Amino acid sequence: MNRQPHSVDREMVVAKALQDVVSELRMVDVADYIAFIRLEHFSCIADIVQSASELYLMPGTLSLGHGGDIRVSWEDKPSIALDLELRPAGACVYFTLHMADEAAGIEVNYVSFDEPEEDPHANTAFLASALERSRIRKTIDFGASRVA
Repeated sequence: MNRQPHSVDREMVVAKALQDVVSELRMVDVADYIAFIRLEHFSCIADIVQSASELYLMPGTLSLGHGGDIRVSWEDKPSIALDLELRPAGACVYFTLHMADEAAGIEVNYVSFDEPEEDPHANTAFLASALERSRIRKTIDFGASRVA
């Protein structure tokens, strides 16, 4: 695939928005990912992705795409690649999440916008704001204060 100049910016936007979710996904034992992918139990991985994302993103924002891949050998540490879909309001991002022993990375494959602008930087800014709006924020309720 030909990389476009604005792909790196969009990968950084997606990585920042999913940092907490990826931390949750990395808590799953690598052996579980290996087993689910080898046995093609992608519904189990879809459940893991949904559970990890429901703490940080609005429902339906992040889901498993078409599957995943693993790299396991006697010489190297295992690595997991998951095809994911990110759907904040007004945009859709198809990307691959790569997870290894001490690192994770995101490779954006395709981004579509409901109403794209001519300027790719404006589209990237829209993606960042759409992802920000799709985040779940903790609020603190101090209750009604009474003055005596």
